[in-house]
Amino acid sequence: MAASTAPTSQTHPASLPPSVFTLPQTAQLEALYTIIRDKTTSRGDFLFYSDRIIRLLVEESLNHLPVIPKIVETPTGATYEGVGFEGKICGVSILRAGEAMEAGLREVCRSVRIGKILIQRDEETALPKLFYSKLPEDIASRYVLLLDPMLATGGSAMKAVEVLQEQGVPEERIIFINLIAAPEGLKRFCGRFPSLRVITGWIDKGLNEKSYIIPGLGDFGERRYCE
Repeated sequence: MAASTAPTSQTHPASLPPSVFTLPQTAQLEALYTIIRDKTTSRGDFLFYSDRIIRLLVEESLNHLPVIPKIVETPTGATYEGVGFEGKICGVSILRAGEAMEAGLREVCRSVRIGKILIQRDEETALPKLFYSKLPEDIASRYVLLLDPMLATGGSAMKAVEVLQEQGVPEERIIFINLIAAPEGLKRFCGRFPSLRVITGWIDKGLNEKSYIIPGLGDFGERRYCE
C-alpha cells in the first residue's frame, strides 16, 4: 500500500480570532513537528529540526509587514517596479526559551536589532512579573517580532506586550511568533490584544490540569539547552 502524502489536519477551532495565522499545514511540516515532539529525539536533532520550523515562522511573519513601492535598476539596464519593507524591525525574545529563536531571525534579517525580556512567576501573587528587560532605544519606531516558542496560558506573552507598550510600541506593530500554541492561550491573548497578529506553527488540542500544552513537546528550553 502506498504511503499517504496528505497532512493530518490539526485542531484549529473556528472560534479563533482572525489575527491568528498558521504555517501551511503540509505533510513536510507535520513531519518536522513529529520529530521534535518525540521524547526519544536527540538534542542535536531537536536543535536542527526546531530551527527549520523557526526559520519558516520568521519568513511567514515578514509577509505580514507593510511594504511600499520601490523602483530599482537591474544589471540589464532595465527598471523593475517592486516593493520594499516599510520601516525598521527588531526582535524581542522572552527569556529563556525565546533566545532559541534569535538565530533564525538573524539568518533571515541581516543586522537585526534584538531585545530581551525576562518574565517569571511571582510566587506570592502567582502572576507573571517582569524581572529584566533590555530593548533598543528606538523600539517605539520599529515593528517588533516577539519571540517565544510556546503559548500555553498566555500570561508571560501578555506581560511582555505590556512592557513593549510601556516603551511606546503600538499594539498593531507587534507580531508574536511561536512554534506551538494552545487554543485557550490564543483566545485569552488575542482577546486582550485584538490588533496584534500571532504567527504560530501549530495549534495543539489544549491544556491539561497543570496548564501544559497537550500533546505538546515538553519543556522547549530544557530540550534545547540541556543534554
